[in-house]
Amino acid sequence: MAIGTQQTSRTYTVPQSEQNYRAPLAMVTTLFFMWGFLTCLNDILIPHLKAIFDLNYAQVMLVQSAFFGAYAVFSIPSGFITERLGYKPMMVVGLLTMAVGALLFVPAASVPSFPLFLTALIILAAGITILQVAANPYVALLGPAKTASARLTLTQAFNSFGTFIAPYFGGVLILATAPKTAAEIARLLPDQLRAYRIEQASSVKLPYIGISVALVVLALVIAWFKLPHIAEAEGGHTKKDGARDSIWRHRNLVMGAIAIFAYVGAEVAIGSFLVNYLHEPNIGNLDLETAAKFLMFYWGGAMVGRFLGSAVLRTIPPRAVLAANALIAALLVCVSMATYGHVAMVSILAIGFFNSIMFPTIFTLGIEGLGPLTGEASGLLNTAIVGGGIIPPVQGYIADHIGIHHAFILPTICYLYIVLFALKGTPKQDGDVVGASQN
Repeated sequence: MAIGTQQTSRTYTVPQSEQNYRAPLAMVTTLFFMWGFLTCLNDILIPHLKAIFDLNYAQVMLVQSAFFGAYAVFSIPSGFITERLGYKPMMVVGLLTMAVGALLFVPAASVPSFPLFLTALIILAAGITILQVAANPYVALLGPAKTASARLTLTQAFNSFGTFIAPYFGGVLILATAPKTAAEIARLLPDQLRAYRIEQASSVKLPYIGISVALVVLALVIAWFKLPHIAEAEGGHTKKDGARDSIWRHRNLVMGAIAIFAYVGAEVAIGSFLVNYLHEPNIGNLDLETAAKFLMFYWGGAMVGRFLGSAVLRTIPPRAVLAANALIAALLVCVSMATYGHVAMVSILAIGFFNSIMFPTIFTLGIEGLGPLTGEASGLLNTAIVGGGIIPPVQGYIADHIGIHHAFILPTICYLYIVLFALKGTPKQDGDVVGASQN
């Protein structure tokens, strides 16, 4: 394995047996858990803020717009900076930015102010974006290239674990006090309304203060911890064929960015429509509360699939696993659209399991062989996460015109594109295996 060192400009080879990446990988995995946990807390904040400020659904969905919009705004600039500063410093910057965003929930709740809550969310999401731009490629490059997808899938499994447990803790800590109904709020005098909003909003203070403190502590630990330094993936642009190299010259990256857009869009669209879909008389005929509980099978399936997938990807080529999962997901959507009742329910819920390895595998294949452009490439791939804020509204438009049952044709198209990327989105030439040296 080629190892770059900060102490000398020489690149030398160290046998794989001399390298132990378990401790660094475990340390970075805590970051994946943390941003998964914080991301899923939005699902708790949405009904909480809706009740406090008496918002309609379009207004309260600004929470998700602010969050996903951060990926579009901050990902590419973060990629450029990562190329120059390195992965570890950017992880620290991301954590501290998240801590600032979490701390802003305190004044937002004290006022209380919905725009200030959105500002806090944007800053929090900016920190998560910086963290993802740095941590995803770092895990992919931390060890042999052939097991990169397996490593990133394993760390993403702990991200899913964070999303799995966050609703429980958020419900206990934030939604402990039942809000008043819209009719009760309408009868409150102005001073009573303000006092009520301050009381309800105050429930977010303690959890987010605790989160902010935890993020600062984690940033200090990461700064102190001797993470392996991946030198060959930093340093900016290189010359290629007599011209200045660019991320846009790499087909695997461009196709990978579109695949990330398609995957996140399909995953979020299916999750967003599941409750209403299972509520349909000819599908599950479930009441909304019961239908909501079935979401755990969709998101929990992704967590289980990532733990299993991390082992599978060590023995089976990632492109083959990705193509198979995406094709099965597309077929399951088609089965659900073509059937009714329990078959339609089970087939749509099972897609969560096959979604599991897609993001980490697309990501590692997208940055394959990019060397010094890896940081900037990570920025582009993370920008594509904005698909989660674009494809669901498009599916909603389709559902309004042809019905929710067959509106899932859009995720089907997304999954079929991922199959195309897995089979055709190969780099023009393989990059060198990137190793590490201690800071």
